[in-house]
Amino acid sequence: MKEEILEILMGMHPEVDFETEDSLIDSRVLDSFDIVSLVGELTERFDIEIGPEELTPENFNSIDAIVELVGKLSEG
Repeated sequence: MKEEILEILMGMHPEVDFETEDSLIDSRVLDSFDIVSLVGELTERFDIEIGPEELTPENFNSIDAIVELVGKLSEG
């Protein structure tokens, strides 16, 4: 799962080291358009629903946070 999410992120910003970056939102690495695109990709690829309550910086600041969110939503 992490590799797939990393692939999506690298497609958006190949210049960013997503393995070490832990403030993707706070440092404005990802903007609102990126988040909309990312949510769309994650929803489609992992067959999950990401609701407005999940759209917090904490859930998108790092690859690990995104993996955790997708994992939690995949469980049901």
